[in-house]
Amino acid sequence: MVSDFRKKKLLHVFTAFFDTNGSGSIDKQDFDLAIERIGKLRGWSAGDAKYKAVETTLNKIWEGLQSGADANKDGQVTQDEWLSLWESFAKNPSAAEEWQKLYCKFIFELEDSSDDGSIDSDEFSSVYASFGLNKDEAVAAFQKMAQGKSSVSWSEFQQLWKEYFSSEDVNAPGNCIFGKTSY
Repeated sequence: MVSDFRKKKLLHVFTAFFDTNGSGSIDKQDFDLAIERIGKLRGWSAGDAKYKAVETTLNKIWEGLQSGADANKDGQVTQDEWLSLWESFAKNPSAAEEWQKLYCKFIFELEDSSDDGSIDSDEFSSVYASFGLNKDEAVAAFQKMAQGKSSVSWSEFQQLWKEYFSSEDVNAPGNCIFGKTSY
């Protein structure tokens, strides 16, 4: 059973980043909207190579999410199915499904807009502001997540990612990986 604390974290990701059309469940249309949003954020048109790469990656993530979480095979992932999926992940984060690893890498690369192999506060907060989160809170979240450093590397990000989806520690720095400081 997912604790109230972890449920709040997991539903933050569900509503802020996956259920982009606000329907209460995740479906293919949400991914199509996310592709458009990311393209707009980066200034890419539908025919651009980077736009197509994002489209390909997000479609793979959708296929993996749907396959792993859509228990009743109705083409939608409900909040309960989402929570169940991440509860399974929390039991053994090292055994993440391929789509979960792909999603982790995708978020890191989205945030690393300078493509230098690390994320800084400006990169981090601009992505979360584009998704409608408070930019000042995202800056504060980055500071807590980075633990006083000016950037977060890919290897650090992977550990923070696992922490976000599995930790019960309300003070864990990984809790801030999606732009919020508290739940």
